[in-house]
Amino acid sequence: MIYITQLIYLKEGQEEAFEQFEAVAIPAIARYNGRLLFRLRPEESTFIESTLEQPYEIHMVEFAAEADFQNFMLDEERKQFLHLKEQSIRAAVLIKGTKL
Repeated sequence: MIYITQLIYLKEGQEEAFEQFEAVAIPAIARYNGRLLFRLRPEESTFIESTLEQPYEIHMVEFAAEADFQNFMLDEERKQFLHLKEQSIRAAVLIKGTKL
């Protein structure tokens, strides 16, 4: 298993475009031996300590193998909606890991 954690920072006013992209991208995860473990929107009050900007959302996904994640990234339906991702996301931090 590999784990992908993503910190997502949106462009101001682009929440609707982001939701449209997520409506396509999230269901595609399962087609590639993946599972969305959580998707959350942190509130300022939930931070105990931080030196980073607060992200709009945090996602954690697991895939059976690296190849499954790469195939997800190449998904043709998802690629048709990448313009919404580019329109809405200002920055993202992607962290790959394994279970210890």
